[in-house]
Amino acid sequence: MTIVVKIAKIFIILKILIGDIPFVPLMKDITGTVLREDYIKKLDAARDRTDVAKIITGVRRCGKSTLMMQYMEHLRNAGVDDDQLFYINLESEDNMEITDHLKLGDIIKKNIRKDIRMYVFFDEIQRVTSWERNLNSLMVDYDADIYITGSNAYLLSSELATYISGRYAEIKMLPLSFKEYLELHPSFASEEKGFNAYLRYGALPPVDPTADDSFITDYLQGIYNTVLVKDVLKRLELRNPGVLERLSLFMYSNMGSLTNVLKISQHLRVSPNTIRNYLTALEEAYIVYKAERYDVRGKKILSSIEKYYASDLGLRNAMIGWKNEEDIGRMIENIVYLELRRRGYNVMVGSFRDAEVDFAAFRGDRVEYYQVTRSMLSEEVSERETRSFKMIADSYPKTILSLDKILVDPGGGIRHANLLDWLLGRDGQM
Repeated sequence: MTIVVKIAKIFIILKILIGDIPFVPLMKDITGTVLREDYIKKLDAARDRTDVAKIITGVRRCGKSTLMMQYMEHLRNAGVDDDQLFYINLESEDNMEITDHLKLGDIIKKNIRKDIRMYVFFDEIQRVTSWERNLNSLMVDYDADIYITGSNAYLLSSELATYISGRYAEIKMLPLSFKEYLELHPSFASEEKGFNAYLRYGALPPVDPTADDSFITDYLQGIYNTVLVKDVLKRLELRNPGVLERLSLFMYSNMGSLTNVLKISQHLRVSPNTIRNYLTALEEAYIVYKAERYDVRGKKILSSIEKYYASDLGLRNAMIGWKNEEDIGRMIENIVYLELRRRGYNVMVGSFRDAEVDFAAFRGDRVEYYQVTRSMLSEEVSERETRSFKMIADSYPKTILSLDKILVDPGGGIRHANLLDWLLGRDGQM
């Protein structure tokens, strides 16, 4: 902890003791964390846009609060004074009484100055009812650069659109990339061992892969239950928690498989409307992500059938069990899906006549196609994985990712790359 931060904390404590302000923590220790550089760059690109609130969303424990702290430190290093920074964690025990916009408004009036540019950070703001009013007030009455985190996409609802329509930018945060994971945990004997831990325990930053296996499972199950209770059941007032849990476990068990609402409804014996609503709730809580099907030939999205992927494999494995040999193909497909999203692609499942491409990835006017398999070394698998690519007439890049260290040349302009090299940016395709 720097001397500046210590002095700032002492200053705040003195003001609390004389009754000037409530306890609003300015900084927590961020040593032992990995710098989330890509997200810092995204925040910095919108810095000082006081007409645009920056809203960081993502599953619980993916690192949103730490990112805020890292960005505050980044601002300090850029010359921003401590008295220009305001941070409040609305899930902290110290702030449990701040439950509505009127109470939060009182905090804002006492702590945020109008005579200087303020950088305002609200952590887990969805706890506060009608918080959109506070945002609107800050934009109208203050010179405030606003940053918000939330663990549920429900906070980007119609209420928010009513108050600050067109005046926010969502930064979608994911758990650690494999590159960040190795940086955070440098003690692995090899990248392969690190990757095995990444597959098994997931990529949430607080999870220590060297801890006892049963402890990690209990910890991840606790996060999962918190998400279901706080970010789904409580927030949306869903009436059937049993159906919600059965649905989430079904989606975990069938990640990467084509499915639709009717099929799930028949399997769980629940009405399609309930399944549709609960699936939306799971997506909004970032338990799962949906990948729609894209007709490669017709250049259009196909409705009714899609795939779902887990936001974190650790949460998924903690809830349905770890099945390495049986499940590794689907798990590495899940990792590729998340990494493509992390790199800024809109990711869909490619469909071509009776064939399928694991991913059609879009970024601006760029399109890339990906197949993911455990190994390409058998002739049967090689034929299966290249067949769809060879049917596509366009000239966009086509890549097969596998765990093979020995790479083959599939021909036809198709590239075969090692998955770990691709994840770590060593194949020149970042």
